[in-house]
Amino acid sequence: MKIAVLGGTGLIGSQVVKKLNAAGHEAVPHSPSTGVDVISGQGLDDAVAAADVVVNLTNSPTFDEASPAFFQTSMDNLLASARNGAVGHVVILSIVGADRVPELDYYRAKVLQEKILAAGPIPYSIVRATQFMEFMDAVLSWTADGDTVRLPATPIQPIASRDVANAVAEVAVGAPLNGIRNIAGPEIFSLDELGRMTLSRKGDSRTVITDPAAGMFALVKGDVLTDTHAHLAPTRYADWLA
Repeated sequence: MKIAVLGGTGLIGSQVVKKLNAAGHEAVPHSPSTGVDVISGQGLDDAVAAADVVVNLTNSPTFDEASPAFFQTSMDNLLASARNGAVGHVVILSIVGADRVPELDYYRAKVLQEKILAAGPIPYSIVRATQFMEFMDAVLSWTADGDTVRLPATPIQPIASRDVANAVAEVAVGAPLNGIRNIAGPEIFSLDELGRMTLSRKGDSRTVITDPAAGMFALVKGDVLTDTHAHLAPTRYADWLA
């Protein structure tokens, strides 16, 4: 099977390409570094030509109010090229609970991306994942101040990027879902607890202070970023840290 992976040089994309090729498929990574730009459309027709499946893992460069425009333009361009190239299946990666946090610009943008794909002319699959374990350092940096880090007690169910890549690769070579598959890590933590675990394992002496108003995830109420009914990945956070 020939698979074009847009965003194929990033954290998830590079692993998806490796897994698909190891399984005997022809997965080709595409990104601005290979001459493919989903916003201008440069190189996009050639990238998806003759592909059986297109996996779109491109991402907005910002998480703010500019992100909806990125997904609107990139999806419009992608679907036009995929239709011209007679692509039979388009896969995107989204976020568990994205439709339940309209207060976040980026989450609204991901819901927009999903809606554009679902309303389009091509069979599709949406893989929704919980927050990546690899993003924890970035989360800690957002509210760090000297010897302290402030984090809310938002419930979170982190998943390793390799488990996300496995799920995306599996969906890509299967029949189109024409719907959503949720995937999540095997454990639920509060974000402040996860911060303490991370700092302790790294030998970082900073103190995590529980602050319900701190950072982006302060806007998330309840357990919308978790899903106990999702397909649960095997990697536990402590094992990933080790």
